[in-house]
Amino acid sequence: MLTGTLTSILPQLSFSAPDKAQQKKTVNPEFYELRVYTFKNDTQQKLVESYFREAAITALNRLGSKNIGVFTEQQPKEQAKLYAVIPFSSMDNFIKVADNLAKDAAYLKAGAAYLQAPATEPAYDRIESSFMRAFATMPKIELPDKKPRMFELRRYESHSEMAGKKKIEMFNSAGEIAIFKRVGLTPVFFGETIIGEMQPNLTYLLTFDDMAEHDRNWKVFGSDPEWKKISSMPEYADAKIVSRITRTFLNPTDFSQI
Repeated sequence: MLTGTLTSILPQLSFSAPDKAQQKKTVNPEFYELRVYTFKNDTQQKLVESYFREAAITALNRLGSKNIGVFTEQQPKEQAKLYAVIPFSSMDNFIKVADNLAKDAAYLKAGAAYLQAPATEPAYDRIESSFMRAFATMPKIELPDKKPRMFELRRYESHSEMAGKKKIEMFNSAGEIAIFKRVGLTPVFFGETIIGEMQPNLTYLLTFDDMAEHDRNWKVFGSDPEWKKISSMPEYADAKIVSRITRTFLNPTDFSQI
């Protein structure tokens, strides 16, 4: 898990209000693992969904990982993928999770079909995994209301590390997250990718009642005066700091905690 590298590049973040009268308690940002499971057939997908429903979520909750999200693609181009967001309160918890799960008898029993799947009938094709650190101004997952809804997962790639940091600054310091919340682009989490594909990038998850609300609220955002002011600043021009945007529409599974 590249623990030597991780501990050297992941300083703890904190933030404070401008004056003492308004100071907030320091909150250490969470870390997130985003897993994307690819499958060759429906049998594999059902097995992995059963693994999360019957074994993984409960065991991870016992280890302190709360609010685990599991989603399916809304508009799959091929065999649908499964997306899982697993929060960790610290990097140490992430590093130890595999060893701790291996000691959990209930987990090993409940997840046996997945964990012991033979090479001739694997549980999945592959897992793509990214490890992220939450943004300072949104250090924890914010759960949406419990009702039918859809999600939009967005990844912003940048051409360089400095450009990627500038886009994060735009969300954090310039106030883009606050605008999101005000216009109805309800965020669940924001994460800076520390290890994973297509770096440098940041990834975030939004939620909406339906596609009509999605389209309406993005339109409101695009015409918002504060957003126009920020996006017109030369240092925040997309052409300078964002090279590619990937979006995926997701539906929560019936056992997802998000």
